[in-house]
Amino acid sequence: MDFLFGHFPLDLVFLGLVAVFLVLRLRGILGKRVGAEPAARTMQPTSTPAPVIEGKPEPVAPATTYDIPTPDTRVGQMLSAIAARQQGFTPDGFIRQVEDAFRQIVQAYAVGDIETLRQHLTESTFTAFEAAIVSRQQAHETMRSEIRDITDMAIIDAELSPDVSVPYARIEVRIVSDQVSVTLDQNGQPVSGVDAVTEFSDLWTFERILGAATPGAQWRLGASRSA
Repeated sequence: MDFLFGHFPLDLVFLGLVAVFLVLRLRGILGKRVGAEPAARTMQPTSTPAPVIEGKPEPVAPATTYDIPTPDTRVGQMLSAIAARQQGFTPDGFIRQVEDAFRQIVQAYAVGDIETLRQHLTESTFTAFEAAIVSRQQAHETMRSEIRDITDMAIIDAELSPDVSVPYARIEVRIVSDQVSVTLDQNGQPVSGVDAVTEFSDLWTFERILGAATPGAQWRLGASRSA
């Protein structure tokens, strides 16, 4: 093609250079994607905070405190003497058994469960409890008792009988508890106690004949009084 020098189409040359640049640029970009594609990264869903519900939290029940005398005290030494005569006895295990027995006895007395009381009380103490239940029933009274918390339990005394032929042991425990305890007449009116949570402090003495060979031997409540 013949073009006069003064009429050479410079605009076409410029457009051609631009086109070549774009092709090379596009090829460079596509060339980076040739071959294996990188694994797609899974986006973890953004967790939405749970709605905050305003209100008063439930009160946490206080933990029970167990107070056991150390071996260098008089009571601690007596507990060691009891352990030497009774296989499997430990002060820690004993006080936890007392805690369980306390709950059962209080509830059994309130509802008049004679058989449960018979299992946990000495003969003389059972007779007294049974008489009180009969008297309450004859008066057409009912008792409502609920242990909310047992806050403190402490072994405060222990003794062994001097007669070695009959190894008889007694252990006194102070039990501090929060209870609702009220006796109602036949019209539902309070006779004694209050229909509200009240702190009680009791001294319970448990007794037993020591020795694994004794049939049916176990710790039983022999006396109870207010601390």
